[in-house]
Order: sequence, then C-alpha cells, then structure tokens
Amino acid sequence: MTEPVKVAVIYYSSTGNIHRLAEAVSTGAEKGGAEVRMRRVAELAPPEAIAGNPEWQANVDRTKDIPEAAQDDLEWADAVLFGTPTRYGTPAAQLKQFIDATGPLWQQGKLADKVYSVFVSTGTKHGGVESTVLSLSNIFYHWGGMIVPPGYTDPVQFELGNPYGAMHVSSTGAPGELELNSAHHQGRRSAEVAAALKAGR
Repeated sequence: MTEPVKVAVIYYSSTGNIHRLAEAVSTGAEKGGAEVRMRRVAELAPPEAIAGNPEWQANVDRTKDIPEAAQDDLEWADAVLFGTPTRYGTPAAQLKQFIDATGPLWQQGKLADKVYSVFVSTGTKHGGVESTVLSLSNIFYHWGGMIVPPGYTDPVQFELGNPYGAMHVSSTGAPGELELNSAHHQGRRSAEVAAALKAGR
C-alpha cells in the first residue's frame, strides 16, 4: 500500500483570518488523501501589544493548543503550504523568522523537490497579496522547491480572481464561503500534485 502524501500547513495569524484559511487548506489536503500537520509559528510580539488588541488576544487564546511549527515539520512533509498576513506587501516577521532558521535543512538539500504554496490575508483590497506570495516564492527557488499555485483550476478561482493563492481582505470581516472554498481547493490541489510526484519517483 502506498504511503499517504504528507502535507504541512504552517502559518502565522494574528487576529484569526489566516487561521481560518489554514483550517480550510488542511481540510482540503486531507480530502486530497494527505496526512496533515497544521502548525502555527511562534509569536514574537510582546504580550502587552497582543493584549492591546482584543481580536489578537482572542486568537492567541483560541489557538494556544495548536502545536508550534518546528523545522522537523518541513523535513517530514512532501508539500508545505505557508499562510501569512501581509506586512507592507511582505510576509509577517513571525513567519519570516521561522523560514530564516531553515539554513541547515537547505544546506543538506532537505527542502528540495517538495511542493510549496502560499495563502494570504491583507487589510485592504490592493494591500500586497501578490507581492507577498511572490516574495515567498523567491525562497522556494532557493530551496529547489516546486511551486504549485491554485491557478484557475477550479470555478471558485474565477470567482475569487486570484491565481496566486487563496486570499482574504480582512476589512470585509472574517473569511467567507468563497475564500474558504478557494483555500480548500488549494490544499487539495497541492496534496494531489505532491502525491503524483511522489508516486512517480
């Protein structure tokens, strides 16, 4: 029996929007036949900053039992989907710090030949969704990864209008059905592509 494909969903979420997308991505990957690890990266902000924003504090409390991402999760996975809010058109520092610690794995070639994909949330409609996805793609080039975007491979993508990755605009409230369906599709597609690659080796 073929071993199931392994998918790591590694994300940072401050107020919960990316967390919701990560759940949908994880469910999609499971529907694609994957064994999934959903992991949050470590919080870097000081407790007083978090406490000053009720939504941020509520999300920290709500997700405290989700395991923290480790470098082992990257080595374990056949596919990795990263989720992040945009920060001036780039990934959040919390996710970037996690990625910046991957040098030893990269040097050993343990990040190569995996599927990578990105999902994002931004505060405004043109708040840097594409540039955030593209900036993370630069990392995958260095790793020797295979970037698998959702593209326009499902009708939901034509409705959402973003082939780069599932996205959400936080000024509209929590992610709705359209955004969650897009994230679900992205997780499933990434798992299926990774499984096909694994089977072909």
